[in-house]
Amino acid sequence: MRTFVLIAAGTALLCPQLAAAQKEEGQQSAQQIAQKVLATSGPGTRWGMVVVDDEGREVVSIDPEGRYIPASNTKLFTTAAAFWKLGALDQPDQLGGASVWLLLGKGRVPSVELVGRGDARLSSAPDCKVVCLAQLADAIAARTRKVHDITGDDTRFIDQRWSLGMSWNNIPTRSGTGISALTLDDNEVKVVVTPGTAGKPPIVSLPAYFSVENTAQTVAAEPAALSVDRLPGSKVVQVSGSLPVTAPKIVTLGIDDPADYAAWKLAEMLKARGVKVSGKVAARHRIDPQAGAMEARPPPLDTVLPPPLTEDLTRINKESQNLHAELVLRRVGMMAGGNMRADASVEGGQKVVSAMLTEAGLKPHHFAFSDGSGMSTYNRIAPRGAVTFLRWVKTQPWGTKFRETLPIGGVDGTLAGRFRGTSLEGRLQAKTGTLNATNALAGWFTAKSGRTFTFAAYANDVPDGVIATRIMDAALVKIAESQ
Repeated sequence: MRTFVLIAAGTALLCPQLAAAQKEEGQQSAQQIAQKVLATSGPGTRWGMVVVDDEGREVVSIDPEGRYIPASNTKLFTTAAAFWKLGALDQPDQLGGASVWLLLGKGRVPSVELVGRGDARLSSAPDCKVVCLAQLADAIAARTRKVHDITGDDTRFIDQRWSLGMSWNNIPTRSGTGISALTLDDNEVKVVVTPGTAGKPPIVSLPAYFSVENTAQTVAAEPAALSVDRLPGSKVVQVSGSLPVTAPKIVTLGIDDPADYAAWKLAEMLKARGVKVSGKVAARHRIDPQAGAMEARPPPLDTVLPPPLTEDLTRINKESQNLHAELVLRRVGMMAGGNMRADASVEGGQKVVSAMLTEAGLKPHHFAFSDGSGMSTYNRIAPRGAVTFLRWVKTQPWGTKFRETLPIGGVDGTLAGRFRGTSLEGRLQAKTGTLNATNALAGWFTAKSGRTFTFAAYANDVPDGVIATRIMDAALVKIAESQ
């Protein structure tokens, strides 16, 4: 394992190998500085980096045309496509949220349809203030004391819960939760494991939508290792291993069928309000991308609408929220495509992203995307292509608002713990990216001279034990201090 120390003279958190790189700074070019610092990673890591000054001159160019897995750097392009195509993003979101209908069938007891509108912000939290499932439950309870079936409908988007190239092991986690036009609570559930007495099983608390297989044991003290998992497609949560008596644990799991879960949660809320549910609780999906026109419906019983989409785009980039990014990709495809049904899909969103990047001046080999979040290992971006895109963004009327959605080094989001105590603290705005053996960072920084530089940096095939983000950040700090 590598150890890292704070080098006061350079104000950068560096590993011992980097200290030697500082001794020969002198009049070295930014290119030479970058190469020396990145070389401290040792063999194995594949680096790509481009840094461009405010006049368009490349001051660093390391494998600029190479194709790299961008990880969550992908969200840069997804969220920009929303700014580019959707417009009026700072207005109330009239196209998001969710609606409920009461529909009479053959009997006199109505059935409930809960229909998702492709937005990610519907909540069942007890302290919910906006976009609340409780509001829809209250509307139903005020109208009837009996309902038959409850259906969660996510047919606004084609049923593509996972994109090509996402690792199967991520599916049970919050990083890989199912994508659905009917989303509730970020399509996540929390499993709380509370220690019992030593030698006894811990207590597992989670929504009754799931069942539990608990073979874990409470132990008197560390060391202990608790596993909370489930297989893809299963509603059985497996709890095993051991948990110390003093250490409760909370694990967040993803949901495979969000529309089904949302319908179940609504049913539970209705029962709590004294409404009898006599039928089945199920989901309705759309498999065929060409499946006719949008279904005509009478006005809904009630609809909850979310805040402006800019708020969600900021959350996507600041927190690197995967599910929300995937929904934005599908929504962009639906709103910008010629066929709302067919284009409400991964492919429809990718068409928009590709059109945007082509307009920005990228060449076909500069990019390839299979999802909107960066979880797919099929995604590729060239450093020069990313910088070309970011420089184009600065010329757009929405460019400033887009830049405001990005994390700030040493200040917030996924960069809150990076660049702190360096000359780039508060002076770098960029999107991060982390996946297995992969790290990415692309955006803008203000150099020592006060000039703005655009950059993209990628590390792929990172060996175990190499902390590529530390080396990447150190290189950017030294480049900024040299300019």
